[in-house]
Amino acid sequence: MGKYQIIAATGCATGIAHTYMAQEALEQSAKKLGVTIKVETHGQTGVDDPLTQAEIDGASGVIVASDIDVDADRFAGKKLIRVPVAQGIREPDKLVDRILNDKSVPVYKSQAVKEKAKSDSGTSKSGSSLWNSIYVSLMNGVSHMLPLVVAGGVLVAVSFFWGINSADPKSSEYNYLAYLLNTIGSTTMNLMVPVLCAYIAEAISKRSGLVVGFATGMIAFNTGTGFLGAIVGGYLAGYTIILLQHILKPLPDKQFRGLKAIFLYPVLGVLISGMIMYFISLPMKDLNTGMMTFLKGMENTSPILLGLIIGVMAASDFGGPINKAAYLTGTALLAQGNFYFMAGVSAACIAPPLATGFAVLFNPKAYSSNERSAGYVNFLLGSTHITEGAIPFAAKNPLLNIPSFMVGSAIAAILTYVTRIQVPAPHGGFIILPLVIHPFLWVLWIVIGALVSGVLLAIVAGRQAKKHAVADNAGSFDVLTGETTATPETPVKKAPATMDKTFDPGEILALQNIELEVTAADQDAVLKYLAETAVKNGLADDASRVLAKYQKREAEGSTGMQDGIAIPHAQDATIHHSAMLIVKLAQPVAWQTFDQKPVDTIISFLIPENDSGAHLKYLSNTAKLLTHPEFVSQLRNAKSKQAILQLIKAG
Repeated sequence: MGKYQIIAATGCATGIAHTYMAQEALEQSAKKLGVTIKVETHGQTGVDDPLTQAEIDGASGVIVASDIDVDADRFAGKKLIRVPVAQGIREPDKLVDRILNDKSVPVYKSQAVKEKAKSDSGTSKSGSSLWNSIYVSLMNGVSHMLPLVVAGGVLVAVSFFWGINSADPKSSEYNYLAYLLNTIGSTTMNLMVPVLCAYIAEAISKRSGLVVGFATGMIAFNTGTGFLGAIVGGYLAGYTIILLQHILKPLPDKQFRGLKAIFLYPVLGVLISGMIMYFISLPMKDLNTGMMTFLKGMENTSPILLGLIIGVMAASDFGGPINKAAYLTGTALLAQGNFYFMAGVSAACIAPPLATGFAVLFNPKAYSSNERSAGYVNFLLGSTHITEGAIPFAAKNPLLNIPSFMVGSAIAAILTYVTRIQVPAPHGGFIILPLVIHPFLWVLWIVIGALVSGVLLAIVAGRQAKKHAVADNAGSFDVLTGETTATPETPVKKAPATMDKTFDPGEILALQNIELEVTAADQDAVLKYLAETAVKNGLADDASRVLAKYQKREAEGSTGMQDGIAIPHAQDATIHHSAMLIVKLAQPVAWQTFDQKPVDTIISFLIPENDSGAHLKYLSNTAKLLTHPEFVSQLRNAKSKQAILQLIKAG
């Protein structure tokens, strides 16, 4: 397809999980709304499905859900929403709806245009945009640094197969192959500081920043300021180039563009940034050394407190800056020969995804089919030290689920530190077990922590399932609105929108399909009544099959909404065409709803097996109507079939 209504780009610091989760979420949301989308992913292997200029020109809007730098200047002149990658996972429907319908979404201006406007107006970036720039640039540095850390760390760890001192020529354990692996791995890990520094700067000021960032990063490495120096140096290099661009702006680009890029920016940038880095290297080195010494000392004085701190940090943002702070500290200590600290960090990072797998095993009915599948996959992700698989579960109910993850991670880290387990590699999960000191004990502590978190998650999910619908985002009609997935902490609520009259619910509602004062003992009785009414009114052929589809849908996630309304629906080959049934009960029945209230008004959809997605529009338009309090009030107060039919047709 040559033209897409929406284009998007996703990326995360590790480029492993978040990137593709956000891609899938955005694609499914667009599919539910019947719009075309192309998503460019910035993963660990590079950019997949890159956007062409023709695709950019033909799109009506752009969504960038990324924690790393994505070149946005190519989107100049387009409506653009830029959010963290986690928001792309949590709120894809909201983002797609905004880019299509929200007229307040700003049109993106290139950096050059923004700089000119900023100088003309004398204003500067807002605090929020500055913070976003700082965050994105940090994640850009981390994402480029991590593969080097993993590659170097694993090679160093493998060198220990021949003995802990096998790379030392003076030791009796000396082995040339071990020495070679250790040298290659150590050299690779030493690139951590300059690469982190360079790509922080690159996110701020592009290629010129990259050059100055590498030089400043090498100065940070040589002066012993560590990764803290790399972070400070990255921002120093990046904003030094921004300053030079401003100072040298009077020189016309047409004549001096090459001179600026090849000579002035790198020479002046390295000079200024390098001198400042040398000037601050002593206090930075002291700070870096002090932090390392403090954390290292805590292993001997209070492993319990250290494990608690590391567990909370690792499970706070699942790959974000707080998690990465613990990870980078462990990596830096690892390079100094400290294998204890990383053992606890790894344990705390592995436990959360495993916990989601245990949670869906303990309480499968509390999770949608998609969530159950994700939980099972997380057993594999967690075993390989990929924490990001826990994000969708954390995002679903952060106030309760994130503390649940923290408890398990802290337990795993504390037990690891108390038993003095050593892990000489910065990544790999259970793949590196042959290198771990006391490997089986380490796995046991991680599993215990994951089990505790899993039990807590299952309890929370069970209680929330009684309050709210568990929306199945499998990309079918199971999402009631077709626009916004319900989460336990946020019921489906959308801003009022204009209904698409080409899919007017009134078209599929007939007077004979409205029933009042119906008596039903419980939810199952209501569903049975709906199935039998469908056959009686000639809308379907087999009541038992329709009932089974109703029940299957409810098992996957309640269709109860709020204000006493539920929207059960069934899709089956025995259903003739799309149709709506509306039933008002004489007495309300228990139903899982957002507001925990029973249901007395049922709006049901009957869907043929192949309807080309039309039901999504009918469901979406009906859900839009239900966001208007006046419509809900009129529906509840309507006393006759004619009044209900007229209300639905009027929309």
